This record gives sequence, C-alpha cells and structure tokens, in this order.
Amino acid sequence: MPTVLKVLFLLLAGSAAGVMNAVAGGGTLITFPTLVFIGVPAVVANATNTVAVTIGIFASLWSYRRELASQEKWAWRFAPPSLVGGLLGAILLLHTSEGHFRQIIPYLILFATVLFTIQPAVSRRLQIETQAAQQSHYGLSAAIVFQFFVGVYGGYFGAGIGILMLAVLGILGHSNIHEMNSLRVLLGVLINVVASIYFIANGRIVWIDVLLIAAGAVVGGYFGPILGRKAGAAAVRGFIAVTGFALGFYFLFQ
Repeated sequence: MPTVLKVLFLLLAGSAAGVMNAVAGGGTLITFPTLVFIGVPAVVANATNTVAVTIGIFASLWSYRRELASQEKWAWRFAPPSLVGGLLGAILLLHTSEGHFRQIIPYLILFATVLFTIQPAVSRRLQIETQAAQQSHYGLSAAIVFQFFVGVYGGYFGAGIGILMLAVLGILGHSNIHEMNSLRVLLGVLINVVASIYFIANGRIVWIDVLLIAAGAVVGGYFGPILGRKAGAAAVRGFIAVTGFALGFYFLFQ
C-alpha cells in the first residue's frame, strides 16, 4: 500500500476512534484492524495500538480527577492486580506466534463488540441496583482476582475491559457511575501503561503509526461531542457495533 494511503488510513482511523471514544467508547475496534489492514503484523499492531490508546486515556483521566479523589481506597486495592495482570498479558502477547494471534483476532474483536453492545444495559442496571458485596471479605477477594484477569486480558488485547470493570464495581456496591468511570479509567491507564512499557522495551512499536493515530484521535476527540450531539449517542453506538461485528466476521472468514 502506498505510504500516502497508509498515512490517510491511520489519520482517519485515529479520528474515528477519537470520535467514538468521546461519545461511546470502542475506538480500538477501528484502530487495531486498520493497522492490520495496512500490513502491520498482528502482534506488533496490537502493541502499537496499545501505546496509541494509552496516550488518549490520559486525557480522560485528567477529566475525571475530581471524581477520582473519592476513590483512593479502591484505587489502592485494584492497582496491584491491574499492574501485574497487565504486564502478564503483555508478556503473553509477545510470546504468541503471529499465526496463532491471527487465528484468535476475530474472536477477540467479536468478544469486545459483544461487551460494547451490552454496555448500556449493564450501566443502567448498575445505576439502579447495588449490593452489599463490598462488606464481604470473600466478595472483595473475588473482585481483586477478577481484576487481575481483566488486567491480563487488557495487556493482551484490551478492547472491552471497561465494561468488565464497571460490572465488578457494581457488584461491589458502587452506584455513582461517574466515580465508577473515574476508577475504570485509572485502572485502564495502569494496565495499558505497564503493557506499553513492556512493548516499548522489546522494540515492538511502530512509532510513526502511534503518532498518526494519536494525532487523528486528538482531532476526533475534539469534534466527537459535537458530532455525537448531532447524530445521537444511539446512532454512534449502533455504527460502532455494526462495524465491530463486520470486522470480526471479516477476520473470521478471511
């Protein structure tokens, strides 16, 4: 593929992901397949996408700084399993052969798309239904173990970890969706940062692609709320879901 087209595809993919993440999330379902489509090896594409996504997540973390101030206790509880899990997931990725990773790509994309599709229903349920599991030592221990596996999945692929974390926080009794989102973003940053450091240390990043996706994401992130208000969040979510399933089945039957 000509260099000019690659640059254009990555800028457009980054912009689309920026819009999606600003309105509803799910940007990875666009950027990762785009990297594979332009010829980046799947494992390197996933590592490169992780670094690009991490840059954008920091902006969200800053936006949630007020809500996060009340979540210090939970942050300290879930930070260790997030970091250890994220590192383990990154190690597993770089020890997965290109052929094997390509075989599981469609299932990872479809799994992430299903999580994204059910997110509104789960979020609504979490807002109206809380439990007292946070008072249970076993409930908390199970949640920490679960967060470790979320970290492993996040370090390995990453798309869809947000809804997994929101679900476990809801079971623990959290009811303020904004505070839950602040903690979700923080833990996502930890998972992605430790994975990114490992990928960078092993030289598995295509930096020009990171910069192009990030540049597009900045533009998309700025105009995302404007476009989202005009099109409506439901329309944007529908587009992302259809795109995710289409890409998943494309890779499945390729």
